[in-house]
Amino acid sequence: MTVNLSKGQTVSLRKEGGTLRLVRMGLGWDAAAKKGLFGRKRAQTIDLDASALLFDTTGNLVDQVWFQQLTSRDGSVQHTGDNLTGEGEGDDESIRVDLASVPPTVSTLVFTVNSFTGQDFSEIENAFCRLIDEQADTELARYELTGSGTHTAQIMAKVARDGSGWSMTAIGQPASGRTFRDLLPAIAAHL
Repeated sequence: MTVNLSKGQTVSLRKEGGTLRLVRMGLGWDAAAKKGLFGRKRAQTIDLDASALLFDTTGNLVDQVWFQQLTSRDGSVQHTGDNLTGEGEGDDESIRVDLASVPPTVSTLVFTVNSFTGQDFSEIENAFCRLIDEQADTELARYELTGSGTHTAQIMAKVARDGSGWSMTAIGQPASGRTFRDLLPAIAAHL
């Protein structure tokens, strides 16, 4: 059963009968048609990029997974590849996480999305992030990236250690920047 998250809402990732191990954060979007000459609409391409940032308990960035580094140094987090247009159905970019293999020094994973090509979110439609249980192939949580605006990035969600398990919090914080590096000051408030 999917939980539709609101901004700031947290959901436990413990599952009945066992521990959740393999999850995938999916990001999907469509480029809004742009008004052209004489009011005709024309297609455009928008390159959104999903990133996963791994932080320790003191808030230090210890690793990152993004289009320039597709796998964390320990192999527990893996980006499936860079989609440059958002074309197609479903998840346009995905990041897989083996929660059981995330080093114990990592307390929080923060997922971000950036418009690498610089278009703002007013030019993006149907944007969402979702968390999938990879073993059961079921959607656990979904967060609609609503609120079109002049921001070029968004701090989507965080997955944090919660006792012996993990929990996911929808953040939905608008920000500006072409890569995750531009977002680090804004992310600090959510750790």
